[in-house]
Amino acid sequence: MKTKGNLEAKLARGEFVITAETTPPDGADEQSVMDKVGCLKGLVDAVNVTDGAGARSHMSAFACAAIMAKNGIEPVLQFTVRDRNRLAIQGEFIGAPAMGIPNILCLHGDAITNGDQPDAKPVEDVDSKGLMSMARMLRDEGKLPSGREINPAPGLLIGAADTPRDPDASFKPTGLQGKIDAGADFFQTQFAYDIEVLRRYMAVLNDAGITEQAHFIVGVGPLISAKSARWMTENLFGVHVPDAVIARIEGAQDQKAEGRKICAELVEQFKEIKGISGAHLMAPRGEKAIAETLTEYKLRG
Repeated sequence: MKTKGNLEAKLARGEFVITAETTPPDGADEQSVMDKVGCLKGLVDAVNVTDGAGARSHMSAFACAAIMAKNGIEPVLQFTVRDRNRLAIQGEFIGAPAMGIPNILCLHGDAITNGDQPDAKPVEDVDSKGLMSMARMLRDEGKLPSGREINPAPGLLIGAADTPRDPDASFKPTGLQGKIDAGADFFQTQFAYDIEVLRRYMAVLNDAGITEQAHFIVGVGPLISAKSARWMTENLFGVHVPDAVIARIEGAQDQKAEGRKICAELVEQFKEIKGISGAHLMAPRGEKAIAETLTEYKLRG
C-alpha cells in the first residue's frame, strides 16, 4: 500500500512546497486542535505535528495528526525516540497511514531535563536513524524487524532533520548520507536566516550529490521582534540571525510586520537556490502569524 500524500506527490513533480508546524494543544477535544491549526488549511502542503516538543506533554502527536487529517490538513507526524520503545513506535508507523497520515519525521527529541517533568525517564531504545530504517523496512519490505509480515504495508514518506551551516574546506555531508542510507526521503531544516551561508551549504550538498537523493525543505519563520531574533541566535542550536536582519527589524515601525516581510523574502530566495525543494515555516505558538505571512505575500503557489 504505497499511497502518496499531497506533499510526496508535489515533491515528486518538482514543485516548490511549503510546510508549517504546530504543537498539539493542552486540550482534550477536536476543537482544541482546529482552533490552533485551522488557519493553515489550504495555505500549506502539510503541517508538522511536534512530538512532545521541549519535553513537555500535550495531546498526543498521533491524535492531533489524525484530527488534522480528518479535517483536510495533511500532517507530517514527528516521532522522537525519547518517549517510546521500538514496539510502540512500530505500531504507530503501521497505524499512521490508516488514519490518513502519510508523512513522518524521525527525531531524537529534546532532553527530558529541559522539560517540566525532569525526573521522567527517557526511553531512547533506538536512535533516529534506527527509526528511519524500521520505517523503510515496513514500507519497502512489508516486514517488522522480527521478520513478521505486515499486509498491507504502510505507505510512508520518511523525513529527517538537518541544520544548515557554513561549510569549511573539511566539511563532508556524511551524516546526511547516513540518514539517506537509513531511509530518509526528505529533510526539514532548522531556521536558516543567513541566505549566503545557506547558498554555500546547498552548493556543497549539490556537489556531493546529496540533493539528488533527498529533498530539502528549509526552515524559516516570521520573526516577531529584534529581541526575539537575538534570543534565537543566542539560544537555538545552529540558528544565526544576521546583524543586518536584526537591525532592519529593530528600525521598523512595526517589527512584526517587518519580520513577516523578511520571512517572505527569504522564501522567495529559497526558490532560486539549486537543491532546495521547499520552505518549512515555524513560529512557536505562531500558526496565525505563519498564515498571515503566506496570505499577505501570496506565497502559496
